[in-house]
Amino acid sequence: MSNFLQSMRQGFGRQTNRGNVSPQLQRPNDSPNTSTTSSSHAGSPLASSPSYTQLGGNGNNTNQPVEAQPDPESPKFFFQSRFSRLGVRGNFMPLAAQPKNVDLGEWLAHQAHEQWRVVDHIVQCVLEVDANTGLPVCNPKTCPTMSAGRSHTYTWLNSRKEPTKVTAAQYFDLVRRWINGKLLDEKAYPIAPLSNASSTFASNGTNTPGGNTPIAMGPTTLNVSMSQLAGHDWVGKAVGFPESFFNDLRSLMRQIFRLYAHIYHAHWVEPFWHLTIGSSGSSWTDLNSCFVHFVTVVKLFGLLTVKDLEPMQPLIDIWISNGSIPPDAATGACTIAPAA
Repeated sequence: MSNFLQSMRQGFGRQTNRGNVSPQLQRPNDSPNTSTTSSSHAGSPLASSPSYTQLGGNGNNTNQPVEAQPDPESPKFFFQSRFSRLGVRGNFMPLAAQPKNVDLGEWLAHQAHEQWRVVDHIVQCVLEVDANTGLPVCNPKTCPTMSAGRSHTYTWLNSRKEPTKVTAAQYFDLVRRWINGKLLDEKAYPIAPLSNASSTFASNGTNTPGGNTPIAMGPTTLNVSMSQLAGHDWVGKAVGFPESFFNDLRSLMRQIFRLYAHIYHAHWVEPFWHLTIGSSGSSWTDLNSCFVHFVTVVKLFGLLTVKDLEPMQPLIDIWISNGSIPPDAATGACTIAPAA
């Protein structure tokens, strides 16, 4: 696991090609549920952690009787400024902003592949089997539901389109198959260049066989807007992406966020805190780097709603405040308006 996180630090300055997804995984018939439900969830392992007192928790283990109290959710230490540090310097705007001369659809498709590649490897860290227990850190006993704290439980739509609770490990597997299926579907994410790309021009897509032999357009009226004359438009249309691309992209990013939210709420202490000798950082600072990169992208282009981001909003607010998420991303400077 530490090797992967090390590679993350080294890889933040590189871009990867789209399509780097294992072709062995097939697409399921089921699909993710876009809504959340509230339910009780098992408490965080912080109280039993050997490093709990270092984090500021109550390390008193005396057996004296105490008055029964409600069982509040353990405080989330990753919502504190001192645990918001990143494993790299600066911010991720250079890796998030759309490059000049790159189509927006192509750039968002690249982001989808790259963000999925990163989080998929992070998920493997909590699904790796512990040789001592024979179980992964994230197993049906520790994570009987896919949740992000007690107030957010995520369900999956079964084949009858009914919201169904599943374990976190099952949810990971379902998301992996669903996202890989999307990214490998060349109708949804085309990777071949358009056959007529070299002869397509900016003026309403008119094909001209030569610069000296223009093709006359039909008559128009002054009451019709240029957007209407050009036909219905959508993100990625110019490079061959289907009209459903942008909605599929938002669903994909929503699922990636849910994976991060569960990892933070259920597994920040174990394994990430314990792997790094506590406050010295490394594993949990690298986790922060991966997540702040993701948040910078989705906020810059307005891909997720405030409601979507709610389980991790306190940490996001810290990063906005300290500049780890720059102002343009924080305000959604490149937010994409839904197609009319």
